Amino acid sequence: MRLLVSLLLCLCIPQVWAAEANAPKLDVGKGGECVKDTQWMRKNHMHVLKHQRDETVRKGIRVEQDALKNCVECHASTSDNSVTAREDSFCVGCHRYAAVKIDCFECHASKRKQALANKDVK
Repeated sequence: MRLLVSLLLCLCIPQVWAAEANAPKLDVGKGGECVKDTQWMRKNHMHVLKHQRDETVRKGIRVEQDALKNCVECHASTSDNSVTAREDSFCVGCHRYAAVKIDCFECHASKRKQALANKDVK
């Protein structure tokens, strides 16, 4: 049994290192302490955003701590004040890495449809 566990560890550890080495280099803006820890946010931020959307849009309840505005203020690049302007921008970089389409900023941008016109993020 110990041999099997050792073998599995030997096979898994290099993959973890490879994943970390291939992780995108992001412009995290100001960064700092988030409302939750980093790993939790990576896994669950979309659920928080959907929940907040439902509470705000459908029920009229606004919770300042969970507002998308706070996320953008913290993670927008200090050079262009955007989370979607460049390949290394906070949202674009992670979503490209995870092969997930960003649809938040089709509505939540000052120039709606143009916000991602040049960003074919899938």
